[in-house]
Amino acid sequence: MTQTEFLNIVMPFKDKVFRLAKRLLVSQEEAEDATQEVLLKLWNNKKQFEKYRNIEAFSMTMTKNFCLDKLKSKHAQNLKIVHSNYKDNNVPLQKQVELNDSLDWVGKIMEDLPELQKIILQLRDIEQYEFSEIAKMLDMNETAIRVALSRARKTIRKRLTNTHSYGVK
Repeated sequence: MTQTEFLNIVMPFKDKVFRLAKRLLVSQEEAEDATQEVLLKLWNNKKQFEKYRNIEAFSMTMTKNFCLDKLKSKHAQNLKIVHSNYKDNNVPLQKQVELNDSLDWVGKIMEDLPELQKIILQLRDIEQYEFSEIAKMLDMNETAIRVALSRARKTIRKRLTNTHSYGVK
């Protein structure tokens, strides 16, 4: 496989790999390192691409595993979730402040979610993967994925509602 062929296969989903890494790791730098590491592993194993049905799903699984290993390592003490994909410059300043505050709260709430729920929420709601694809990536059945996603959303909704209603966490 040539470098051009490899890039044609990998480039369409490299941003998804980065976003998943950024969701799981603390900083842009950590996410960039993880993305580079996953792409390098894919390049080193490009001769085995034929045996993978879905290279994108395989790379997302690699990213998840790499990031979880990194989180378990010694320097994981300082890692946290940050999500800032949403920016809209066409809203009034007050509304923008409220949206940013809500996004910050969602990020804080997500920090407290179980690791599996964080991953499923990222893959389904941010990356827009189908349940069947997530099930393959995480080696789980679709029903368990749906239950975990429902619980994660319910937790976020409940805590965000409490925050906005009472002004306290």
